[in-house]
Amino acid sequence: MRLTETADVWWKNAVVYCLDVETFFDTDGDGRGDLQGVSQRIDHLAELGVTCLWLMPFYPTPDRDDGYDITDFYGVDARLGSHGDLVELMTLAQDRGIRVIADLVVNHTSDQHPWFQSARASRQSPYRGWYVWRDEPPPDADEGIVFPDQEDSLWQYDEEAGQYYLHRFYKHQPDLDIANAEVREEIERVIGFWSQLGMSGFRVDAVPFLLDTAGALDASGLPDPHDYLRDLRAFLDRRRGQSMLLGEVNLPYPDVRRFFGDEDGDELTMCFDFIGMQRMYLSLARNDPAELVQALRSRPDPPEEAQWGTFVRNHDELTLDKLSDEERQEVFDAFGPAEDMQLYGRGLRRRLPPMVGNDPARLKMVYSLLFSLPGTPVLFYGEEIGMGENLAAEGRNAVRTPMQWTTGMNGGFSTADPSVLAAPVTEGEFGPEHVNVAAQRRDPDSLLNWMRLLIRRYRECPELSWGECTILEHESPSVFAHRSDYEDGTIVALHNFAAEPAHVTLAVAGAGVGVRAVDLLRDGTTDVGEDGVICLDVDPHGSRWLRIIHPGDRYIL
Repeated sequence: MRLTETADVWWKNAVVYCLDVETFFDTDGDGRGDLQGVSQRIDHLAELGVTCLWLMPFYPTPDRDDGYDITDFYGVDARLGSHGDLVELMTLAQDRGIRVIADLVVNHTSDQHPWFQSARASRQSPYRGWYVWRDEPPPDADEGIVFPDQEDSLWQYDEEAGQYYLHRFYKHQPDLDIANAEVREEIERVIGFWSQLGMSGFRVDAVPFLLDTAGALDASGLPDPHDYLRDLRAFLDRRRGQSMLLGEVNLPYPDVRRFFGDEDGDELTMCFDFIGMQRMYLSLARNDPAELVQALRSRPDPPEEAQWGTFVRNHDELTLDKLSDEERQEVFDAFGPAEDMQLYGRGLRRRLPPMVGNDPARLKMVYSLLFSLPGTPVLFYGEEIGMGENLAAEGRNAVRTPMQWTTGMNGGFSTADPSVLAAPVTEGEFGPEHVNVAAQRRDPDSLLNWMRLLIRRYRECPELSWGECTILEHESPSVFAHRSDYEDGTIVALHNFAAEPAHVTLAVAGAGVGVRAVDLLRDGTTDVGEDGVICLDVDPHGSRWLRIIHPGDRYIL
């Protein structure tokens, strides 16, 4: 494949940045961020190097689940702005080379949605069949509960409807019946609407639940739900070419592979690598990359034009559900020993900097690792400056605090009284007086400037996302070393998980004279032996990226 073709499959080496509009920047002083605020701060994202902006739900909502309880899939919540504001944001983003994608949350609605209000009012309602109803809950009604601290059943009795309805999540979020053809058609209309408005794709919420037809009485006779996912992908490709579907699929690797469409690659364009993320945290807890190496070796290659989405943090709890009980406890002990740091018994409600004691070297190593791993990196707002969590906030909201722009009032997020903010500002060591964009812009050694460098180098090195990844063997157990080869280019990356320096000997090239390894994250060049072997030192929690240069290569370094 020619390098120019990578632009057609842009998601394979994108830099995705996720933000919550209501906690990013407030322009009208009401305490809630807005779409105009994102527009005013779009140059921050452009300077960072972001190429794809993922907007968390901005739809009309009672806001009982941070906007994921939606009352109008075609609307914009008036508290955040208008359709005009959204189009203006997409125009500004496009001018800076940034695509915009939206959260697609169509496995359920709010119980305040007009569809559900009509459905519960009458069995003759045209929307009655859009939800899953039963006269009595099934025997397994208490199995598979997503939020065990909030719910004790997947079925809720509705007095007005006179039946139970299915809700995989909260009881105020009744599930849509994906087996209903009218529901499927409506979801296509929703996708078509936002695509026509300018969206470049969607992050699809809770994909396995979206395709789950187990609640339907005739589930055994229904067609394969994956056929519907293929239909959605085909519809999106027809309606707006070069669009992507980024799926939230937290399943074992063999099961996730099916959501790509297996070898055909005709379902999801991207899937998050939850397994790799969890194994990375176990490796960090042990100061040993072995678990991450095991995950990468077992991770199936995506179809040719698909990609894994890699991440350090997301907007939910940091789930560790695929680790064993003993392994999960190791991570808890290392990064969240207090009970209020944990959530649902399966995850952490913390950001990375507090978990690692705000150690700059360790922080920089982890993000260097993120951008060098095979896959497309996805950032959660505030990661670029090392924001911390606010454990005083309820549940997953601990990591959904206002963006910290300056040392001023409310961290420069809003001029409103702190009591009316959409979420409380983080205080203490990670408060805005210590962690903010303005200060880090002027500090050459800041995390923000390190992230800018990583992103710039990542975008300059298509080998990292497009190339073939090979894990390199060597004598130092604390160092993860791998190479990525694409066309005639080779990048070698090393990451030391330990607090002690390490020395490694690597075979990085074939036999030859005049081969060099040029450091990409700092100044320096190392000669490669005629046998293709190189000896390298790695600092405690250090990271190095090197481009292998042969005589006659014409890279600008």
